[in-house]
Amino acid sequence: MDRIADEAELDRALSQPSAAVVEQMRLLDGEIMILGAGGKIGPTLAMTAARAVEAAAEPAGGPAAQRPRKRVIGVSRFTEPGLEQRLSDAGVETIVCDLLDEEAVKRLPKVENIIFMAGRKFGTSGSEGLTWAMNAVVPAHVARSFPESRIVVFSTGCVYLLVPPSTGGSRESDRPDPVGEYGWSCLARERIFSHYSTTVGTRVCLFRLNYAIDLRYGVLRDIAERIVQGKPVSLGVPFVNVIWQGDVNNQALRALDLCASPPAVLNVTGPELLPVRELAHGLADRLGRRVTFEAEGGERALLSDASLSVSHFGPPSVPVEQLLDWTADWVLRGGRSLGKPTHFEVSDGRF
Repeated sequence: MDRIADEAELDRALSQPSAAVVEQMRLLDGEIMILGAGGKIGPTLAMTAARAVEAAAEPAGGPAAQRPRKRVIGVSRFTEPGLEQRLSDAGVETIVCDLLDEEAVKRLPKVENIIFMAGRKFGTSGSEGLTWAMNAVVPAHVARSFPESRIVVFSTGCVYLLVPPSTGGSRESDRPDPVGEYGWSCLARERIFSHYSTTVGTRVCLFRLNYAIDLRYGVLRDIAERIVQGKPVSLGVPFVNVIWQGDVNNQALRALDLCASPPAVLNVTGPELLPVRELAHGLADRLGRRVTFEAEGGERALLSDASLSVSHFGPPSVPVEQLLDWTADWVLRGGRSLGKPTHFEVSDGRF
């Protein structure tokens, strides 16, 4: 695909289930519920699940024709106008729920498979209490309410220290040591789920992601916008990992098969450690603009070693050069932004 024309086509590309996920849906016991389905990644992940379930269905008249279709349920406060209808049109059942309300969480359907995506990052500075509530209290509500479910818990590479690229990135076996309150609150999320996993046997996979690329947000969008606006690109954090969000969606669903007690841990990102300077020059060439830099001299970055996820799922389906092409084209045409910068350049953990 040379370009992505509009948001409808972008959502279709991001929600394309892989053959492996379709086969998984044929074999997976139980229904699927996405908690936090109204966030950045949640809508297209829910759509991916629904499309995979549909593709996995046996032909009409087959031996399973009379069985109820496997449900895909999206749960959120759904504050974005029109999102519930979009998900419903895609075959996703929606439930409006404030996950901070433990009684409301208890009333949710008791399904076998959960993708937990609820959390808070943007605006943490100044609203630390809400960040901790979303990232530590909500996990306790969910873990207590679904002790027998498989739960893929979206987390972040921010639970690791920043490291020099010579290390190859942080590995799942490395001791978490976050920088800043956001990272610590995300580690709290992991610790809460880990506690219930080890004490009551809940099967969990801690899904440490950085950074997903959706043309409406992401590291490449952040860099491209600064170039178009004539602003310098920060090299305070000199390297990044990135991965197409469509690959994230497929890997999150496949990670249901990895859930275990004690929890499995998985870094999810692209395998390359990418120099921000080179990404900026690549985008500037495609945008036909000049790029300048600031805060040069940074030596450490939030970097993850993706070897384990690649061994499970194979390499990402969309290469970095394609992501650069799509991002530059999208930004040049004025494609919509979610207005949620990643703050990839932040090295003190203050988001």
